[in-house]
Amino acid sequence: MSDLNLTILPESPNDAHAIERLHERTFGPGRFALSAYRLREHVDHICALSFTARIGTLLVGSVRQLPITIGESPALLLGPLTVEPPFRSRGVGRLLLDRAIADARAQGHRLIVLVGDEPYYSRVGFKKIPRGRVTMPGPVDPARLLVLELAEAAFDSVSGPIRPDWSKAKSA
Repeated sequence: MSDLNLTILPESPNDAHAIERLHERTFGPGRFALSAYRLREHVDHICALSFTARIGTLLVGSVRQLPITIGESPALLLGPLTVEPPFRSRGVGRLLLDRAIADARAQGHRLIVLVGDEPYYSRVGFKKIPRGRVTMPGPVDPARLLVLELAEAAFDSVSGPIRPDWSKAKSA
């Protein structure tokens, strides 16, 4: 990765437009129909737990996390994680993930969930959520619903619907 001279920094409000363009290029207009986007409609991501990857001033990747609840338990929803296609398979996504997880843990968060590919995310400790234990709004493939415990046994008694953390809802 050193050949890229990559910088991982917390997202700032000034990054929003460039990140939206990145999401548009990498996920297309169909992204708004995804279940995770339904949660994002109500609660903003946490800039202090969301990160950008840059080479010089060029934005090449981004990861966001937003506050949710699972039943009554607080958690974070990770995503989207995206990297510009020419920079994929060069460790950018992994560096973004590592930073997001480390900072969430350091700030005292106990759980992160996401919808994604288990073979990719299991490399940093995510595991499949047992079928039926957690539900998301809208359709989602239960095999792609993953959890990472940031504290030992943090997921043991957690179950229920995933919802936005309404205490952090966007103002109307």
